[in-house]
Amino acid sequence: MSSPQTAVPCIPHFIDGKPYQSRSTQWLDVTNPATQEVVAQVPLATPEEVELAVASAVRAFQSWRNTSLGARMRVMLRLQQLIREHTAQLAELITREHGKTLPDAEGEVARGLEVVEHACAITTLQLGEIAENAATGVDVYSLLQPLGVGAGITAFNFPVMLPCFMFPMAIACGNTFILKPSEQVPSSTMLLVELAHQAGVPPGVLNVIHGGADVANSLCDHPDIRALSFIGSTAVGTHIYRRATEAGKRVQSMMGAKNHCIVMPDAHKDQAINNLLGSAFGAAGQRCMANSVAVLVGQARDWVPEIVARSRALRAGPGTDRAADLGPLVSPRARARVERLIQSGVEQGAQLELDGRGYQVSGYERGNFVGPSVFSGVRPGMEIYDQEIFGPVLLLAGTDSLDEAIAFINANPNGNGTSIFTSSGWAARKFQNEIDVGQVGINVPIPVPVAYFSFTGSRASKLGDLGPNGKQAISFWTQTKTVTARWFQPDAEGGSVNTTIAMK
Repeated sequence: MSSPQTAVPCIPHFIDGKPYQSRSTQWLDVTNPATQEVVAQVPLATPEEVELAVASAVRAFQSWRNTSLGARMRVMLRLQQLIREHTAQLAELITREHGKTLPDAEGEVARGLEVVEHACAITTLQLGEIAENAATGVDVYSLLQPLGVGAGITAFNFPVMLPCFMFPMAIACGNTFILKPSEQVPSSTMLLVELAHQAGVPPGVLNVIHGGADVANSLCDHPDIRALSFIGSTAVGTHIYRRATEAGKRVQSMMGAKNHCIVMPDAHKDQAINNLLGSAFGAAGQRCMANSVAVLVGQARDWVPEIVARSRALRAGPGTDRAADLGPLVSPRARARVERLIQSGVEQGAQLELDGRGYQVSGYERGNFVGPSVFSGVRPGMEIYDQEIFGPVLLLAGTDSLDEAIAFINANPNGNGTSIFTSSGWAARKFQNEIDVGQVGINVPIPVPVAYFSFTGSRASKLGDLGPNGKQAISFWTQTKTVTARWFQPDAEGGSVNTTIAMK
């Protein structure tokens, strides 16, 4: 932590429709994980700067809430076009600060774009209901109205997609918003916010505040913030959920995972192995939806040598190298943690089939690289199984039957996503019905649904009953007001007093 420098860009906040240069004396370096080069500095916002952002959002809500659905839709239409036009620039910024490969970064932008496209349908999504003549001469109807000021706190691993999981739907519903992106990867998020303002988002409707735990706690506590969305680790997400709900806020908290993939012996072998490795090692394993545990059923356990061989053939390199299969981890601290967990697996009796520690990339010797790593013989109780590694480490377990594999997965407390690879419709249907996980893939390695379906992680991977995207996002970012109305003729007689609760 240091004072701001002039040798690298100083990332501003974004308050009231324009960049705001922080007065903070506390700044963090933003580094390129392939080189350790400092590419920018980001401030830890002062309490006064947080107040400025909230006050701006409060003021803007008074007019934005009354902006027509059609006008809000047109802003989203312009934003989706601007994102398309700036995909390459957004991807380059993601790769520079996160490390993921350019093709993977471009894919991230595309998944974020899906949510903005879904928000373009707000004119048909934010509709209430009406029952005409629910009682004699009485109409009952519901309105979906914006909450007020919302806030979002995002993790480092998807600096464009995760903000898109939050603010487009929130502001399309008529709310104003304060975003606290990860301080490790701020630049692509800032470009996304600038594009939103170019698309016509009015000043104060979308604000950005940078910082760490103190800023996150301020957003949880602030009385003018009505709802908060979080995506990140389980420890932080649990803290955010408890603190914000105690302050009376509506909260959705998407947290950590330990995702499993069942591989049946009747699966298409090449497709199953390739998809499994892509899920486990893409983004260097830094995905909450990575299938990091493969449960090999029956004769599929004989595929271990081929899984290891194909893993060994994958190549790590800087994200700018389009031939690289995976990039570096986000920080030296992340690399050290992954390597420590690999060592714990060895010490606790798992078989290390492929060791990615000490991986070197020519010309990038200071990069945070860990090569693809594979363990077999993994069991619950081992640290590598019980913790989310968040690195390029694939764990292999085995069972004799599909029933045992389902029981194995259901015994794990997390429930973000799971997949099965099989040629049997019966096995797939049994799996989807009996598995206790919120998002299921059938011959799909990363079961994140398209954006017009909701993100439905479950159990220990989620706190709050409504997830991002789809119809659940509309429910989360609006409040339902029900109106019961009767209109009398101007010359109608008053009749007698009715002291019952019933309407006729």
